Amino acid sequence: RYPTFVDALRDLDDALSMCFLFSTFPRTGKCHVQTIQLCRRLAMEFLNYIIASRSLRKVFLSIKGIYYQAEVLGQPVTWITPYAFAHDHPTDVDYRVMATFTEFYTTLLGFVNFRLYHSLNLLYPPKIDGQADVELKPAEGKEYAMDSESYLEKLSALSASLARVVAPTHEDEVEMDEFPVEGETAEQMDARKKEQEALEKHKKLFEGLRFFLNREVPREPLAFIIRCFGGQVSWDKSLCIGATYDVSNPSITHQIVDRPRVEQQVVGRYYLQPQWVFDSVNAKLCLPVADYFPGVLLPPHLSPFVTEQEGDYVPPEKLKLLAMQRGENPGDGRLRDEESEEEDEEEEDDNDKEEEEEEEEDESEKEEEMKLKKMEEQKTQSNKALPVKVTAGKLRLEDRQRLEQEQQSEEKRLAIMMMKKREKYLYKKIMFGKKRKVREANKLAAKRKAHDTAVKEEKKKSKKARRA
Repeated sequence: RYPTFVDALRDLDDALSMCFLFSTFPRTGKCHVQTIQLCRRLAMEFLNYIIASRSLRKVFLSIKGIYYQAEVLGQPVTWITPYAFAHDHPTDVDYRVMATFTEFYTTLLGFVNFRLYHSLNLLYPPKIDGQADVELKPAEGKEYAMDSESYLEKLSALSASLARVVAPTHEDEVEMDEFPVEGETAEQMDARKKEQEALEKHKKLFEGLRFFLNREVPREPLAFIIRCFGGQVSWDKSLCIGATYDVSNPSITHQIVDRPRVEQQVVGRYYLQPQWVFDSVNAKLCLPVADYFPGVLLPPHLSPFVTEQEGDYVPPEKLKLLAMQRGENPGDGRLRDEESEEEDEEEEDDNDKEEEEEEEEDESEKEEEMKLKKMEEQKTQSNKALPVKVTAGKLRLEDRQRLEQEQQSEEKRLAIMMMKKREKYLYKKIMFGKKRKVREANKLAAKRKAHDTAVKEEKKKSKKARRA
């Protein structure tokens, strides 16, 4: 089916999406239980490989589900996993056709997992590392699941590292010699080196951080993402097998909660909403925590799969994020803007009275001007013989830039006239598309401006009400 392994990886998107979908199905008569179990096992094996290789790059929470993108052996692999909601099987879907595809996809994913595990010196089928297995108490496993299911449950906890074929030896890090690629300039080489350094930094985003997940947050996606970027994660042991530390552990740096208020807070620990984890991964840096505290209105969740081109509308949140990635601090600018807004509001209140007085003065001045104009008109009408004067001409300087633009536009117009009918049609279609793009961008900008002004007005009203 696939001439090379890379071709199989390129065709992995649909296979992963289908296997993750089937793994969430309830055990009803619609689908074989063995198929659901197989899809669950293969999906968990793939997630454990992504954690071990740290190859996750993008995450996006959509209405359909959670989109992930990983870079596997240089190939971008994108898949979607459904949210953990109760299933209501639709009647207009033919599950037999889906099951036929799944039969092929499970075979493909099994072989791909085998090759990927061996490329990282990992045992396949995967085994939990001996030290991690000791930490997961056997008594706890027996209470949680049957012996036949405890292995898959431990694997799907995504908290333990996997056993390797050959035990890794700790050696000193050696810097590799870099040789320029044929036809590559020094600038391109520097850019490639910077990109590689940024990627290595992104892989270690949560390194040294310890997270604790509350009961109300989605455990599996958060545990998967945190482990992919070097963080340690745990949860309440009654929630799922594989918890490595308790909520009372003093080394916890971040606690992920999804409640408006936390009753008992520990000093020196950040309490954040789950979106902080997803947004930090997409921004490739740990975002400021102030916007994600419990009960705070969250910022928009921007898609990392959208790349704005020249002329497209870029939301202000994206501009702020780009500024942070460049190393600038947009927070200072925001504080200045807020201060200036408050000053402007105070000035507006002071100026309202002054403007009313000025308007009355302007009206009286206008009336006087009108009277003077009428008198002048009467005088000009009385003077029948108009005096003729010759004024000296002014030297008019030619604007070279304007002339060049006119010449270019004229040349362009003539070139369009000389086009063939088919070429002219294509050209008009391209120009129409560009104009439509500009219109859409302007429309979005206007919508955003209207929204911002409405929010400002609401803030002003609330401030006035407080003062009153």
